[in-house]
Amino acid sequence: MLEKLQAIKERYIYLEEQLADPELIANMARYTKVNKEYKNLTPIVKAFDTYLELLSNIRTAREMLREEDPEMRDMARLELDELEPRQEEMEEELKMLLIPKDPEDDKDVIFEIRSGTGGDEASLFAGDLYRMYSRYFEEQGWKVEAVYINEGTVGGYNKLVLEISGDEVYGRLKFESGAHRVQRIPKTESQGRVHTSAATVAVMPKLEMEDVDINKADLKIDTYRSSGAGGQHVNKTESAVRITHLPTGIVSESQDGRSQIKNREIALQRLYVKVVEVRREQYESEQAAKRKSLVGTGDRSGKIRTYNFPQNRVTDHRLEGENKNFNLEQVMEGHLAPIIEALKVAENAERMKEGAME
Repeated sequence: MLEKLQAIKERYIYLEEQLADPELIANMARYTKVNKEYKNLTPIVKAFDTYLELLSNIRTAREMLREEDPEMRDMARLELDELEPRQEEMEEELKMLLIPKDPEDDKDVIFEIRSGTGGDEASLFAGDLYRMYSRYFEEQGWKVEAVYINEGTVGGYNKLVLEISGDEVYGRLKFESGAHRVQRIPKTESQGRVHTSAATVAVMPKLEMEDVDINKADLKIDTYRSSGAGGQHVNKTESAVRITHLPTGIVSESQDGRSQIKNREIALQRLYVKVVEVRREQYESEQAAKRKSLVGTGDRSGKIRTYNFPQNRVTDHRLEGENKNFNLEQVMEGHLAPIIEALKVAENAERMKEGAME
């Protein structure tokens, strides 16, 4: 472990030198990438430095035990009683920090909220989720851009698509993918009965071609005239784009944009997501026998969380015991950090178990 930590520290020092290089600063894309890696290594290096200092103090205290002066030996014993338990704690902390991160954790995301079963109440709940997440995004200092908004007939939203950018966006939001269920008395309910409605959240890492490793030679690009409403321009020019990934047969289209260039960009992004989803499903299938939990996999097949208004409680169904319940008022105000941290701890525990089995 010490050799691995030392190698990380050397990499950290190298990155620090790179960040001071004027040539790197001039290349904003490269600078952003190096800076992200540097920030990710910072907590590991700081913990490693603290651990080395602790080991040094333990060695010094043990040397003091050899002193002839009884007072010095007593001081050394007291110090070791305090330092040695801390050594074990620090080693566990470092093991956790060394668990490999999901390589997509640092990516920006496409974030989607859709109303589900429950009619108008589901749309209103989707709006409540949007407000909740907006407060959390603001707390994290992330940039939010609305891509698509479809409002409900009595308020709320039928569908929202957002682009979120910042530090470790996917790493924190990936746990939100799935069905969110709400239990409460709707505003339209005259007899005071509790109804159950749902909304779904999908979190997709924003991908570039280099991330997906798609060969441009494997892409067949066709253009055609857009169909439906949109005016003379849309229907009389070949602005719509269809892209086929020849090795997999995956097809992606776009006629949303007014220009062929914009539609090509949109279709390519959709293709990236589809190709990655296929590859991820293949990987998940291969790893299914090893997995003990769905935490962190972004599985959307069932409910992940229930928002119970009468009992002022939010329950995350992937957690266990009392750790799975949270105060609803605080959660709806955007205080999602306790839930997300609990899910990260559960995910890390599973990864440690899988590592031990291997």
